[in-house]
Amino acid sequence: MKNRMKLLLVGAALVAASTPTYAEDKPKAEVMTSWTSGSEAAALSVISQEFEKRGGVWKDSSIAGFGAADAAFQNRLVAGDPPAAKQAVIGLANTDFVNQGLLNSIDDVAKADKWAEVLPKSIFDLISYNGKVYLSPSDAHGESWVFYSKDAFAKAGVTEEPKSWDEFFAALDKLKAAGVLPVAWGGQSWQESKVFNMILLTQVGIDGFLKIYVDKEKGDASVEGVKKTLDILGKLRAYVDEGAAGRNWNDATAMVITGKAGVQFMGDWAKGEFVVAGKQPGKDYGCMLAPQSPGMVYVADSFSFPKIADAASQKGQTLLAEVAMDPAVQVEFSLRKGSVPMRTDVDKSKLDICAQKGLELMSAGKIVPDQALILSPQQAGALNDFVDEFWTNPSEDSASGAEKFFAIFE
Repeated sequence: MKNRMKLLLVGAALVAASTPTYAEDKPKAEVMTSWTSGSEAAALSVISQEFEKRGGVWKDSSIAGFGAADAAFQNRLVAGDPPAAKQAVIGLANTDFVNQGLLNSIDDVAKADKWAEVLPKSIFDLISYNGKVYLSPSDAHGESWVFYSKDAFAKAGVTEEPKSWDEFFAALDKLKAAGVLPVAWGGQSWQESKVFNMILLTQVGIDGFLKIYVDKEKGDASVEGVKKTLDILGKLRAYVDEGAAGRNWNDATAMVITGKAGVQFMGDWAKGEFVVAGKQPGKDYGCMLAPQSPGMVYVADSFSFPKIADAASQKGQTLLAEVAMDPAVQVEFSLRKGSVPMRTDVDKSKLDICAQKGLELMSAGKIVPDQALILSPQQAGALNDFVDEFWTNPSEDSASGAEKFFAIFE
């Protein structure tokens, strides 16, 4: 009897040693993002919950601030310990990683799910490198938005959305006179450069914007457009508070939500903060394009997938690529993050009036890419530095500023 029991125990031990546990069989993914605000975290949870629902094991390694998250990712990549996935902006920023063989292609997933048929061609081209798909797009954001407090406008007697820059500055004067901080300013270089771009689009138009950033054209019209942009940007200094330096974008959004400030220039991800606060577009707050804007600057998020040896993490990469591009997931993600789905075949009926405006512009082709999509990381960084230096130096005139701007591309 004892010998039989010993044999049974030995047999059970051998089976346990040779059979992987259920957890080891599961796809797993450590995912690094900069999505840490309330709305961003809520959006990311849509993906993580669906990932786990499909049998995956999710580890969140989010770090506040895109620059900080990007630096942490690169350090881990160099150290040979990358996460399974990284939030990435589509475009040129990923080219070096692909060319150095540091990212896994997800071309098989893209072909199986026919991504080429359900994504705008411009987006599909930007997630493809050397003929293969490397990024799984999650959402797109418009960056030409001005969000405003309906209560603050009412208090100041601003009854209509300003249609020109002259009307806009007149509205800011009314807000100031009513004791409301006119502009909730996020004093970080990346935020300032987005304001520069949305103003630039109003001054040079869609074709002019592309000539400057894509063709690196420096004709008289381009130079004059940049000078006018800097004049408008400089004029805004008089409408921000002394505590603006270094302020996070979501903290600036909170100032508009609470009625402490009248307007904020920001991408439509700011709308997600209004959603989390229980505010409704058209009732509690408004969303308008920057005055005189012929279209919208946009940027798009995605996931990239570093080369990784762990088999379970490789499975996790495939699963995450599928989940992020699921039509229902894209809609729910955008509802929480304030963005627009990347797929063209989703149910758009759930989207709010601000998102509908953005979709109309995208569908009509009235869009231009954020500099991160079309400039090298070095040039994009130089642009951020240039705008920040101009903003913090009131003595800088627009003519010399324009010369410094075009020097970025030399």
